[in-house]
Amino acid sequence: MLDFFTIFSKGGLVLWCFQGVSDSCTGPVNALIRSVLLQERGGNNSFNHEALTLKYKLDNQFELVFVVGFQKILTLTYVDKLIDDVHRLFRDKYRTEIQQHNAMSLLNGTFDFHSDFMRLLREAEESSKIRAPTAMKKFEDSEKAKKTVRSMIEIRRGEKPKEKAKSNKKNKGAKKEGPESSSPAGKGAPTGKPDLPVGPGDGVELSKEELMRKKREEFMQKHGRGAEKSSKSSKSDAPKEKGKKAPRVWALGGSANKEVLDYSPPTTNGTPETALQEDINLIRGTQAGGQLQDLDCSSSDDEGVTQNSAKPSATKGALGGMFGMLKGLVGSKSLSREDMESVLDKMRDHLIAKNVAADIALQLCESVANKLEGKVMGTFSTVTSTVKQALQESLVQILQPQRRVDMLRDIMDAQRRQRPYVVTFCGVNGVGKSTNLAKISFWLLENNFSVLIAACDTFRAGAVEQLRTHTRRLSALHPPENHGGRTMVHLFEKGYGKDAAGIAMEAISFARNQVFDVVLVDTAGRMQDNAPLMTALAKLIAVNTPDLVLFVGEALVGNEAVDQLVKFNKALADHSMAQTPRLIDGIVLTKFDTIDDKVGAAISMTYITSKPIVFVGTGQTYSDLRSLNAKAVVAALMKA
Repeated sequence: MLDFFTIFSKGGLVLWCFQGVSDSCTGPVNALIRSVLLQERGGNNSFNHEALTLKYKLDNQFELVFVVGFQKILTLTYVDKLIDDVHRLFRDKYRTEIQQHNAMSLLNGTFDFHSDFMRLLREAEESSKIRAPTAMKKFEDSEKAKKTVRSMIEIRRGEKPKEKAKSNKKNKGAKKEGPESSSPAGKGAPTGKPDLPVGPGDGVELSKEELMRKKREEFMQKHGRGAEKSSKSSKSDAPKEKGKKAPRVWALGGSANKEVLDYSPPTTNGTPETALQEDINLIRGTQAGGQLQDLDCSSSDDEGVTQNSAKPSATKGALGGMFGMLKGLVGSKSLSREDMESVLDKMRDHLIAKNVAADIALQLCESVANKLEGKVMGTFSTVTSTVKQALQESLVQILQPQRRVDMLRDIMDAQRRQRPYVVTFCGVNGVGKSTNLAKISFWLLENNFSVLIAACDTFRAGAVEQLRTHTRRLSALHPPENHGGRTMVHLFEKGYGKDAAGIAMEAISFARNQVFDVVLVDTAGRMQDNAPLMTALAKLIAVNTPDLVLFVGEALVGNEAVDQLVKFNKALADHSMAQTPRLIDGIVLTKFDTIDDKVGAAISMTYITSKPIVFVGTGQTYSDLRSLNAKAVVAALMKA
């Protein structure tokens, strides 16, 4: 049973809605719009929201969206057929109201579609009823059981070509001997009994297939040779013309001489003239069917008739060409999947070459195809330019986050509440967590916020010393003298081998007492498949509830960063002790200056998890930290 079925425009106007089991479809549909339609993720036409599965269909020509919702545990095989039938009927029935593209006309329109929808729903349900399983076919009913054992053995041994050759020789001998000796028995006298099919062995009947094949070969041999003989006789019977023809003389100016150009044979009782007239009619008919009516033949005998008949056709052709040109200018061609297939294939290969994951590149191209299918092309637009522009818009929309992470605004909000703003860094080994933590610390110091660095990497040798060196250098860049004696950056450390979650809790309490604005928690690097270490990370995040969880990934590794991000996010959800687990909030993409224009990792990471890229590391100094420019990344990605 369906929960709901709704039809609305891309502008947000609900045209018609069917309420089934569910009381309201507002929440699921809003989630679909927010997570799929606005984020250009319409590759598979399916979306899961809580316990519901939503399937949707886009009508790009009339800017409509058809959405059906049903319980996720149900397997409704008729949903795809139902949504296609409803789309077709609704579009054809209310074409006039929809084509106006006016919000007021849509609001004032009466879309009474309930009876039609119920009829389509009943038809779809009846067509998908489970049929009784068909009985298994027995061996006696098969074609193989009808064949004899001897014929099957000879087919396996490959003796069929020899038997065919023998039968051909017998047929040749029978033709030479005449009709009286055409019986399979040889030279014996004919009997009154009908001929029985004789197989390769004596007394064994041929199967139906072999008998049909044999009859077909005899027919082809009989009629093929007859046709060859008739063709040879027709060629030999054709009379050959003797003598030398007079040379053709063409006039340099004016019309040609009629007596010189007349090469027709002499007429006898009007027969050649009739044949010539039939040839002329045949030529004219061929020209009319081949769209060559506008060809002007000034040397024709029927010059006046040809000119008169050519004038209206020429006028019609000129008007048709003019209107066709204007029709092409205003852009009336609607795109189909066949038109976009070759372009999308090239775009997909281009994205994969730029380090976008293969399955994500396929989903992106499928989303663009769904977005453009049925849409009317603009003036002077080509399929390539239209698809490329739509793909660029989709990529920019993907890189722009659903929820913007504004750390400065959130830190000021935490200041008003008199508590520190806590940021936790996580990621695999060697991606640059500590280095980018120092870069973000420098950025916060430049914005006049005090920072407490919590050294919670108690596993890697030299991790605490590395943070101590960064703290000393940052303190030299922002000494307390320049800030009224206030310590702007401080390192909270407890050594190695301690519980990281406990150190983070103590650091947050220390920051609250010492009135630090921001706490940056550094964690140990760990692989995404290491369950004990992922459990410890989930514990640290669940116990301390940071305001922001940042995943640090490399732009160098490409598709591996996608696997890392997905598994980190899943591990935090699986190993968390809270009912609503805390997941990754944003991404720090490091070593972005080493990949040139192969920036596909940014697309892959944001597409697969919908997490925004908060910072991009571009160098070795503290100031080499950038925010993501979506348009610049897409321009580099689309560059040939």
